[in-house]
Amino acid sequence: MEKNRKELKTFNDYKMDYPPEIQKRLEEIRQAVKSVVPEAKERISYNMPSFWFHGNLLYYGAFKNHIGFYPASKTVFEKFKDELKIYKQSGKGTVQFPHDKPIPLKLIQKIAKIRANENTKKR
Repeated sequence: MEKNRKELKTFNDYKMDYPPEIQKRLEEIRQAVKSVVPEAKERISYNMPSFWFHGNLLYYGAFKNHIGFYPASKTVFEKFKDELKIYKQSGKGTVQFPHDKPIPLKLIQKIAKIRANENTKKR
């Protein structure tokens, strides 16, 4: 599934490395974020899709058993701790959404809004 990530420039480049069911999950996250922060710019950063809105908004990426979601904010983990506690997390600010469970799109939208507000306030 891996290819030379140095070639990746767009979300579509990224998702083409994955089977259709994973592409669909990645696209769901992409659309969820775009629906609440339409001004956010898409980028490939750290070799995975990301959004930029007055600074880094969030990252996400596909792995063998999950989608890694990186909201880049300790505030998010504090504010949404009850909703996030059902997902595996790492101390580095990662949430894992397993492939055998639905993606929590409403939660992702709430997180994206909070991150956009945080970044706007930093300006």
